[in-house]
Amino acid sequence: MKTFAGISPQFASKEYSKILLQSIPYDGTSTWGKGADKGFEAFLDAAENMELYDIETNSEVYKQGIYMPEPWQDFKSPEHMYTEVFKRCKNLLGLDKFLTFFGGEHSVSIGLIKAHYEHYENLTILQLDAHADLRPSYEGTAYNHACALYDASQNCNLIQVGIRSMDVSEKEHMDYSKTYFADEMHYNRDWIESSINQMTDDVYITLDLDVLDPSIMPATGTPEPGGLTWYRLINYLQSVFDAKNVVGFDIVELAPIAGLTGPQFLAAKLYYKMLSYKFSK
Repeated sequence: MKTFAGISPQFASKEYSKILLQSIPYDGTSTWGKGADKGFEAFLDAAENMELYDIETNSEVYKQGIYMPEPWQDFKSPEHMYTEVFKRCKNLLGLDKFLTFFGGEHSVSIGLIKAHYEHYENLTILQLDAHADLRPSYEGTAYNHACALYDASQNCNLIQVGIRSMDVSEKEHMDYSKTYFADEMHYNRDWIESSINQMTDDVYITLDLDVLDPSIMPATGTPEPGGLTWYRLINYLQSVFDAKNVVGFDIVELAPIAGLTGPQFLAAKLYYKMLSYKFSK
């Protein structure tokens, strides 16, 4: 039985676990760097080499239990992927577990987000990303990675953090009062309090790893210069988890680079850190 970080099966059973980790290794709409469908296996391999005591929170969150069902895969089209992810996520929301998801590329989040905002009244979606992802459609489908947050922008409270790349057509769909551009964040710390104040009580986080600077996270489909550093990202996440009820999250766009293990280790550490913040409250 494969478990997260090689934890004992007693902490990985469906019955015991408070946390569910669902893999969605889909890479059907990536337009440049491919390989996000290989991200989860690299992430798991790195996690097995990670210390499970978190110094900052003085906790071992794996003892809350982390259950990994079989991956969701073998989708026939972007539309099929969206429909299945949405339907299956709706079913998972009936479980009494903290739901976490690992991509795959960012299009997997469209169904996840919709399932969550239909389940939770007045939900905030916090997007951490280099790209706005607000196109209504791209390359013939509304379920492309470039469209990952369009539906959310039309249906719930969307806050975008770390943005530094977008198409001019996305401007009409962007709420600039709730968008925090990376260059402005670099020189001004007020964005942390401002963005948190704009959130409702319940928050779902979708985290594209390209929000980080490619100097520490080069293994993404489109690495954009000028991203967040490790401590700036985790300090912000800690503030969000402290102030709000994070109801779930996804991490997407890890595309492993042969011979370079740092990015997947960062992704594993980030995932574990987010769980530590959630369960140490």
